[in-house]
This record gives sequence, structure tokens and C-alpha cells, in this order.
Amino acid sequence: MAGYLGDRFGIKTVFVGGLALFVVGSFLCGIAPTLPILILARAIQGIGGGLALPLGPALIYPVFPPQEQGRAFGIFGIALVTAPALGPILGGALVDVGLWRWIFFINIPIGLLGIYLSLRWLKTAQGNSKLPLDWLGLIFSTVGFGSVLYAATRAADFGWGSSEVVTFFVIGTVALIIFAVIELFVAKVPLLDLRLFQSPVFTSAAFVGWVSVMALFGAEFLLPLYLQVLRGYSAFETGLLVLPLAIASGIVTPIAGQLYDKIGPRPIVVTGFLLLVVNTWQLAQIQIDTPLSWLIVLLAIRGLALGLTIQTTFTAALSTIPVNQVSRGSGLINSTRQVIQAIAVAVLATVLASQVSPGVQAEMDQLQTQMATFQTNLPAGTEAPALCEIPASTLPIPATVKGTIGQFCNEYIVGLEQAYTLTFYFAIAAVFLGLLLPGWPATWVGRRAAPQEGPPVAAGH
Repeated sequence: MAGYLGDRFGIKTVFVGGLALFVVGSFLCGIAPTLPILILARAIQGIGGGLALPLGPALIYPVFPPQEQGRAFGIFGIALVTAPALGPILGGALVDVGLWRWIFFINIPIGLLGIYLSLRWLKTAQGNSKLPLDWLGLIFSTVGFGSVLYAATRAADFGWGSSEVVTFFVIGTVALIIFAVIELFVAKVPLLDLRLFQSPVFTSAAFVGWVSVMALFGAEFLLPLYLQVLRGYSAFETGLLVLPLAIASGIVTPIAGQLYDKIGPRPIVVTGFLLLVVNTWQLAQIQIDTPLSWLIVLLAIRGLALGLTIQTTFTAALSTIPVNQVSRGSGLINSTRQVIQAIAVAVLATVLASQVSPGVQAEMDQLQTQMATFQTNLPAGTEAPALCEIPASTLPIPATVKGTIGQFCNEYIVGLEQAYTLTFYFAIAAVFLGLLLPGWPATWVGRRAAPQEGPPVAAGH
């Protein structure tokens, strides 16, 4: 909806409105007295963020000349690549001290500052009050994306073959097919302009960007589980250990943006994914006793790779479409990345969980109470061992319990290996897709080669 609303009411107006709605949602989350109200407030947050995020590029493009747009988006992308790693540090610290509501309250002053700066500095552009809404597209996209996302979130817990998951995947797939037909052949002004995929550069960059998102959330989903479940680190400690990824990404992203202006996306993206291929293979080899120093090195390298790929592919995708269609292109990329991200996390979670045998998992569930009692009864000053340290310890725990724990840890490691191996193959595919992008050694002219204006959004197709 963000692209349509931006064209209808003005991009700045909708962007500021999205930020305001996110602030309101954050406040409601922080004061929510019950879980249903918290969930509703989270939905309000999602609507606000979903409106603001895709419109950022549309606000940036018109104010920078083509030869500086890579640099501008490199700086803009720092938040995109660092926030997912910085969030767990702050969030983990607040959760560890029992201040989980402040995870939401902290958004309020930041959001208000964003609203103030937006009102003061962003350029105002008039919308088209006669722009019609694609109601059919809205209905079927909501059902389609919503059903697929819901099925993906349930798949890890209930299995991909469960009736609930299959039903919602079928509903979502059928709805998205109908949605595509509506957008291509029925709607005069499509909600999502799928014709943008006619551009080979847009399509290649979008596909590579999807793999980037899979790789990013693969590392930030799998590794924290490994650190917390197997090695016993708290949420805050885990966030600190993942920090090198954020630092490396934040340093490299603006550099990649400057290089993009000079040599184009191809060499940057290919280099990034070659790094990611090697890095993912190394992560697939981690064991229970892998030194933390080595994990930190691997995460820093991964940060370099993601800093070279995530925002570069986004900028490249938008580089071939007219400026007045950037908001629609940004909305298309963001919506598809959200779906790919959710499905990727669900697939990786399923691969991980499938390696832990049901009998062992059932025994581990039964042992939770026993282990909590055991840790409570440890002598004063004695530090509780991490889960996977227990089998080798001399603590007075039955051998059968130690055996179950040891088997669980070994199976969990195998699951991690297979999940990372899957992302390894996707990274290899992304290297070859990256070669299809423009740039060195060919001549690179960037957005200057793209049409500056496309068909008026109210004119239809």
C-alpha cells in the first residue's frame, strides 16, 4: 500500500504518517496489559513501519544526482544492515534485567525525532487525488501474503506437511496467482507493478537481494540459537557476540555505495557473495567447542559480505526504473523480501529441528524442570555449566540424563550444519546471478541510462 498511498497523498505525508503510527504502536505495546492487546499494538507498529520503509528511497532519489546515488544509499543502508545485529544487544540487556517494555518505549523518542526532522527537511510533493485504489489487488495481496507468511511461521512447529500449513500455503499461493493476474491484466493502476520484472537488471538484483536476506537472517537466526541453547549465553551476551557483524556491515556499506557509483554493482555483489560462500561453509563446520574468537572472526567476515550485497542489490534494482516509479519498485522489493525472509527462517528452523529425533526432544522437554532444580541446588559460588558441558562434567547427574543431553547436542550441531549448508548452496547461486548485473568490466553509467520519468501513475498501463 505504501507506493499507492505515497502517490495518492504525497510521499512525505505518508512517510511521516507511517512514522507517527509506528510511534503510537510502540507506546501501546509498552503499556499493553494483556497479550492480545500487545499483538494488536504490534500490528499497528507493522503498519506504520510498512508505510515508512519503502518510501525512504523515493524521498532520496530526487535530491541526489545519479553519480551520487550509490553513496547516498550506502549511508542510508547502514541502518538496514546494522539494526538487526544491534537490536539483540539492547533488547537482550533490557530483557535480562526485566525491562522488556522498554524495548518499545525506546522507539518513542527516536520516532518523534524522525518525525521532527522529516517535517523540517523533507521536500513536500503533491499527490494525485484522483488516483484509483486497486481494491481487488489489495484484497488478494492481503490474503496471499498473509496466508503464506502465516503458514511459514507455523511450519517449523507443526511440519510442512501438517494440514494447517498446507492449507494456508495453498490459499496463499492461489491468492497470489490471482493477484498477479489482476496486476498484469485487470488493474488500471496496479498496487504492485509486476511489469518492473521485465527489466533484467531489476529481476537479477531482486533475486540476489532475496538470497542476501536469506543469508543475513540465516546467520542471525541460527547462531543465536547455537550460542544460547548449546553454549548457555544470555540474550545480552549473544547480542554482544553478534556485534562484529553489525560493525563490519556498517563500515562496508557506505564504501560499497561509493564504489557502486564508480564501477557498478556486478564486481561488488560478486565479491560479497564469494566471501559469503566461503564464510557460510566455515559456519557449517562449527562444533560445540568452537572458540568464540573464531566465531567472532566469521561474523565479521559475514558482515563484510552482507555490507557489499544487501544495499547494493537494492540500489541496483531501483537504478533501471524511472524516478516517479521508485516508490512502487521499493514497495515491490520490500514486500517480496519480507516473504522470502519469513519462508527462509521457517525452512532453516525446520532443517534444524528435523535433525533432533522426537524421542530425544521429548526427553529434553521432560528434563527442563529437573535441570532448573539442579541449577538451583548448586553450591553457592558454583557456576552452572552450559547444557553441552554437562555430559563431560563430574556433577552428580544420572548417566542416562547425561547421555540424553549429549545426544541432543550432537544432533543439534548436525542440524546447524545442514541448515548452513543449505544457505551455502543459495550463496553459490547468487554468485552466478550477480554476474548478470551491470558494471565493471563493462562501462557503468548508473541511473543516467534509465528513463527519468515513466508513464504517469494515473494513466494506467
